[in-house]
Amino acid sequence: MSSGVGTTVLWRPTGPQELELVRASGWRQWPPRLPDQPIFYPVLNEDYAIKIARDWNVPASGTGYVTRFQVETEFLSRYPVRQVGGDTILELWVPAEELDEFNKHIVGAIEVIHEFRSQ
Repeated sequence: MSSGVGTTVLWRPTGPQELELVRASGWRQWPPRLPDQPIFYPVLNEDYAIKIARDWNVPASGTGYVTRFQVETEFLSRYPVRQVGGDTILELWVPAEELDEFNKHIVGAIEVIHEFRSQ
């Protein structure tokens, strides 16, 4: 039975430590940001998430993951889309203090769809 709530698919490149915290939540929420991370930024397309996971997370921690999840579209409208590079380099910037509220609007589970490892 459908809840009638429209959702938007988002992706999040992540490393092994953050992914372990997501796993510990039952694949339902993102962990709080660290003090030097004032923004949580999911991205709006899979290719951009792959690039970050492969080119940044792998060198930084040996493994990079791309996750996919859905959030209520109406809730997301409060966050403007940020273009941080080319036409497809699009992110949402969620202030760290709003992440608990953001997590309440995730629909379904957070899933790992790609994994990259150092050679």
